[in-house]
Amino acid sequence: MVEKELILSEGALLEAALEDLQREHRVKDISGWETGFANLSRALDGIVPGLYVVVGRPGIGKTALVKQMLDQVALHNRVPGAFFSFAETRQELRIKTLARLSGLDSREIRRGSAYLLHWYGVPRLASNQTSELPPGWEKLRRAAEEAKIWLELIYLIECASASNLHHIEQTLGDIQIAANATLKIVVIDDGQRLGNREDSPGERLIKVTDELQEFAKRSAIAVFAVWPDLLEVPQSMPQIWAERVSGADVVMVLEKDWERTAKLNEPYQAITLHIVKNRCGERGKLVFDFQPACCQFVEA
Repeated sequence: MVEKELILSEGALLEAALEDLQREHRVKDISGWETGFANLSRALDGIVPGLYVVVGRPGIGKTALVKQMLDQVALHNRVPGAFFSFAETRQELRIKTLARLSGLDSREIRRGSAYLLHWYGVPRLASNQTSELPPGWEKLRRAAEEAKIWLELIYLIECASASNLHHIEQTLGDIQIAANATLKIVVIDDGQRLGNREDSPGERLIKVTDELQEFAKRSAIAVFAVWPDLLEVPQSMPQIWAERVSGADVVMVLEKDWERTAKLNEPYQAITLHIVKNRCGERGKLVFDFQPACCQFVEA
């Protein structure tokens, strides 16, 4: 029999709440986890449990941005997390990370992917095979070895086409048992795949984000749902997404800045990140330079 939770007034709980706050001695610039992007961390007041929806046109770099953010949260905060992918394989996601860490073109890494036989690009080769390594591979190997300590906190999951939120929750439970750790941040790439394909894009968006917001609240984790722009929202009106995704705590819309891109050296692209909804912090625009070849975002 489940015991009923004792309901107490805020006055009765006040002393305990003040003691909890007093035990936190650190003076922090932000309330949540550091994103690795200084301006984004300040605007969001860090990453806290809740639903974050990241929207953008196909090919704009949504997956690269959230993968980089997941990696940086693990690096800076030692927070374990998982990336659920419907479209990309683990190998493709690993190559994105390795390209960003090493500064090598992802195409070069992909050509040498036959050597990815061991932990995140550390090649397992006989001594007479080292001459076969492509240029820059030693740089890649060193970057992978240096990152291993926080890569131990990251789990990449390939989703089947029929996967749903129930499957994701089950997998999270399995990971937490195996790792003996509670996952704090989850990325779901192509979040629209969780919905009923018979629903219109607008209906699917509302239903799926409501389910994910409840899941984030129930599990006390930060959920990042990557969503393609299927609603044909005009590029000049990203704020419309704040109204369309009412269940989210934060809504961020990626948009290519064609005018600024023309001023950048190739292969950089200028990207504007619109924070159109933010329950815990600021709304506004942040400017990034994106290098697709290395799958890297840098605050401009």
